[in-house]
Amino acid sequence: MTSPPVRPKRATVHDVAQEAGVSRGTVSRYVNGDRYVSSGAREAIEAAIAKVGYVPNTAARNLVMQRSQAVGFIVHEPHSLFIEDPNIGEILLGANAALSEADHQMAVLIADTGRDTDRVARYLSGGFVDGVIIVSARANDPITRVVERLQLPAAYVGHPPGASSASFVVIDNRGSARAITSRLVETGRRRIGMIAAALDRDSGSDRLAGFREALGDRFDETLVEPVPLYSYSAGREGMQALLARSPDIDGVFAASDAVAAGAVEALRAAGRRVPEDVGVVGFDDSAWARRTLPALSTVRQPAARLGAEAARLVLDRIGGAPGGAEVMLECETVWRESA
Repeated sequence: MTSPPVRPKRATVHDVAQEAGVSRGTVSRYVNGDRYVSSGAREAIEAAIAKVGYVPNTAARNLVMQRSQAVGFIVHEPHSLFIEDPNIGEILLGANAALSEADHQMAVLIADTGRDTDRVARYLSGGFVDGVIIVSARANDPITRVVERLQLPAAYVGHPPGASSASFVVIDNRGSARAITSRLVETGRRRIGMIAAALDRDSGSDRLAGFREALGDRFDETLVEPVPLYSYSAGREGMQALLARSPDIDGVFAASDAVAAGAVEALRAAGRRVPEDVGVVGFDDSAWARRTLPALSTVRQPAARLGAEAARLVLDRIGGAPGGAEVMLECETVWRESA
């Protein structure tokens, strides 16, 4: 009968202390990041760790410090949109890179249904993360209420109402929408509409406000088609509705590139040429903008930087910084063939 394999003995703080010729307390202070360890002891401990192969027991240390070294990344969108929307992926990767640099793990949590929200709330209440980054929060968002109740350090991409204790990283959705709509007006379009997505969150409502400001007295409420999501299918359906209501439309601001791509497909199916008959502009400068034919005029949103800044803000909050900080990142208009 074969005996079970013997697991190698794990090196301990005692082994490091013995090899380095210092006390166990000095080794513990070094491992826990205490600044009050002399340079000589530090060098001896580092050499001893390398020799004996000591690996700190992070789980035990976190238990003592009541820290998980993890940050939740919460996306309040349908599961399908998480895959479809390149911006979410870019924000996630930017946040993950910054968290990794700070030696923190990311836990991705998608809240689509009410059941998802309850599950995420239970998870957050369990102390599995030290803080959260929240994307796509809506007005009266239950996730926001849970985070506020738990007093969990949080950073939002966007600035939803009701998140009084959090920090925020934002772009100027209103000003950017105003700028690209004004550029569309300058091409000579006279009947300009908008497919206005996600009006239950600050990004969507601010883009509509910027569109309205750019048109001024020429703004026509009947040329605005609200749709629920920043999605291709919403853009296609929104464009179909606009064409049915206003067949003379000759310009469209779509609230995202995915929405714009759907609009271009609907226009093509209706026999309308882009940009000859209808000029179309989007928002994001995502992969959708470059694979749509013709390529989309759009607003370049720095999605990866949004994620990185959100990570920095939540790490600051975890470290004790007060909430309320807000970072605004610049956007630029990118003009291509669609308008």
